Amino acid sequence: MQCSKDGVRICRTTFRSGRWLWARHSSTKLFVGGLSYDTNEAVLKDTFGRHGEIIEVKVICDHVSGRSKGYGFVRFTSETTATIALKEMDGQMLDGRNIRVHYAHWG
Repeated sequence: MQCSKDGVRICRTTFRSGRWLWARHSSTKLFVGGLSYDTNEAVLKDTFGRHGEIIEVKVICDHVSGRSKGYGFVRFTSETTATIALKEMDGQMLDGRNIRVHYAHWG
């Protein structure tokens, strides 16, 4: 079960001794899927940077070929800007592809 309040994700993580333990996950990091193989970190930073200040952008690449795997991560300075970016960018077109944006899971 997951709950969300003010852009902060609260996830039920573990059941111990008859009680659920709750963990608060930071929502400053977004997962961006469905990227074109041509989308690089500069394009991602420019596109998402319109919604707020970014700390880090990473496009995940194959370690052998160096080619993008079609997904990446964007970390914002605040949960508020990350939430705005998620709402405005999920389902939008980027480099000819319809991208998916979600909060990144820690694990």
